[in-house]
Amino acid sequence: MHDNSRAIVTNQSGPHQDLARRVARSLEHPLKKPVADHTRRAFAEAEAWRLARGQPLILDAGCGVGLSTRHLANQFPDHAVIGIDRSADRLSREHGELPGNALLVRADLVDFWRLALASGWQPARHYLLYPNPYPKASLLKMRWHGHPVFPAILALGGRLELRSNWRLYVEEFALATEQAIGKPVQVEAHWPNDDFLTPFERKYHGSGQSLWRLAVDLPSAPDLLPVP
Repeated sequence: MHDNSRAIVTNQSGPHQDLARRVARSLEHPLKKPVADHTRRAFAEAEAWRLARGQPLILDAGCGVGLSTRHLANQFPDHAVIGIDRSADRLSREHGELPGNALLVRADLVDFWRLALASGWQPARHYLLYPNPYPKASLLKMRWHGHPVFPAILALGGRLELRSNWRLYVEEFALATEQAIGKPVQVEAHWPNDDFLTPFERKYHGSGQSLWRLAVDLPSAPDLLPVP
């Protein structure tokens, strides 16, 4: 059975020429945007749940319908797994009972990451699974590595894993991470072997698209930016 997912089309021939400048600016000027009240409330509930669990933390950022959160919770039963997505519709879809060590949170990721950093969260693992690639060159600032929140993502530490069906996205993310932490980051082909973490991973693989990933162990206390 094959899915019919369109390949990504971009007007870039390689990593964006403005990437290094944007990363440098993000490192020098932390994001100061006010945090939305609904995300403050959602974070407070997540923080209470996390403290009550008392387990090492895994973040599933942009978890969509929460299947990846369920898979990770079953894969790591001794961890507390929090999946975050901005869409109430996606999070409300029925995909079976949520494991006891998992929590789904509706929140703005940009705000949630900054609140987590300010509260001293240090996830053991942090997943970014198939984020929107924004393939037009003019939309670099919308990709996580081109967004002002990028240093906060890295400053949370832990083992960060990114997966995408667009190789250039992963390569740019690797270059941005190398610039920020001063250590090489490898990009590699990803073969799910029918062990799919997300519906997108299944769909892209079923369409015959190549999948890519990077995994990097970030410094435990990176001095990347002041706490907001």
